Amino acid sequence: MLSNIHQEFEPSEELQDAIKCFWYNRRDYGETPSGFTVLPDGYAEIIFHFGSGCSITQDGNVQSLPSPFIMGLLNQPALFYAQNQLEIISVRCFPWAVFDLLGLSSEKTENVAHTFEHPVAQLQSVLNDLVTAGKIEEAISQVEQYFLKLRSQITVDSLLFKAGAAMRKANGTIPVNQVADAAHMTVRTLERKFKQYSGHTVKDISGVMRFEQIRNRLWLSPETSLAALAQEFCYSDQPHLSRDFKKYTGITPAAFAREIRKRKQMVNNDFVAFVQA
Repeated sequence: MLSNIHQEFEPSEELQDAIKCFWYNRRDYGETPSGFTVLPDGYAEIIFHFGSGCSITQDGNVQSLPSPFIMGLLNQPALFYAQNQLEIISVRCFPWAVFDLLGLSSEKTENVAHTFEHPVAQLQSVLNDLVTAGKIEEAISQVEQYFLKLRSQITVDSLLFKAGAAMRKANGTIPVNQVADAAHMTVRTLERKFKQYSGHTVKDISGVMRFEQIRNRLWLSPETSLAALAQEFCYSDQPHLSRDFKKYTGITPAAFAREIRKRKQMVNNDFVAFVQA
């Protein structure tokens, strides 16, 4: 059996206002279809996959996913299925830049995973050959070059980038009016732009950013005090943090921490696929 691999690659400076990173993941799920959970974070993903394919549960039905597909900003866990070897190359984008970068409408749908028609799909066969040959860095380079060309053809809204940078710096804890001040916009303009470019409100994205930081902290240090986390991330109290965390995961942070402790004892770091750093 091949070992599981996860690698991340920093984008060129020209892409850093739209793309957080590129990443590659390889995992063997065995001959029987196996489910894996993807938790919310503050990003949107353009995902290419190779191997036996993957599926997602939506509205109670298991649906096969094309390659590539967009996984939008999540507000609850998403359940995927795969079998045998699955390899993924993903472009992790800021949610307010991904649709503009692709020249697509940000109109929200009820689907977690969005299928879309775009010339970027032409990369699939090239990437498949490179991934099959084990030339992962070359495959990532092909993706980066494609997005550098896309990026040169558009103007990413610099005010949105400033707003997003302020939100990331504060780990999603900054009030909307302060985000607007950081971007030199009125609150009304800020909200309109975020809805237009990402399909989400500032509050939506800030909430997921804050959750992501707490999730990562518990992932690395499951013994961390929840009361201390509540204070650090500007929750009114620990029960408020617990309610928010459960909204995004379906379980309390205490239960999540217990699960992580148990799995770390089993020396298993594959609880969450598409691991976000």
